[in-house]
Amino acid sequence: MKIGILGTGDVGRTLAGGFAARGHGVVIGTRDPAAPKVRELLEKVGAGVTAASFGDAARFSEVIVIAIGGDNVENALTLAGVENFAGKVVLDASNPLRFEAEGQPPVLTVGHTDSGGERTQRWLPNARVVKAFNIVGHPHMIEPDFNGDQPDMFICGNDTGAKQVADGLIRELGWPASIDLGDIGKSRYLEPLAMVWITHLFNNGFNVNHAFKLLRK
Repeated sequence: MKIGILGTGDVGRTLAGGFAARGHGVVIGTRDPAAPKVRELLEKVGAGVTAASFGDAARFSEVIVIAIGGDNVENALTLAGVENFAGKVVLDASNPLRFEAEGQPPVLTVGHTDSGGERTQRWLPNARVVKAFNIVGHPHMIEPDFNGDQPDMFICGNDTGAKQVADGLIRELGWPASIDLGDIGKSRYLEPLAMVWITHLFNNGFNVNHAFKLLRK
């Protein structure tokens, strides 16, 4: 499968390497594909990953992952060309966050009556957006293992087929079957759940070794 990753941060790098290691063709979209930091990123993720402009990455891809800070998503989608997302599965791994005070957790910039996931779907009306990968830190996105146990990945989106594609990719990365919360409006709950993860991170010395699991009886 052809997968585009919009963003060169930790999430983008981790998912790019994970998908490439499983045989997918991966292109990382960025403002400047020739930038030194992008070359360094490609060296780290290894074979099977290339870099291109946002637009070229979106055109190349069957599945596009948004791995960009929440306040920068709309601009990146504009640069990529909204028309290049039409009909495609878009995995929105972003959270609408803003840092207001040094040393303190960020805050959500939207919530209660809207969400980043819903905004992404509005910005990309002809794409099939699935909120995924936003509730766990990047060190545990690939083959998550917590003393022999696995956390759960919650997803949501309007398109059943797109969620099936997302679930298949999530399983390929070593997760159990994802838990579908419903339509993209359920991002209003997943993005605050990410804040629970982030707040615990700040409260515990930036230890990233935590994740969520739904217990069943």
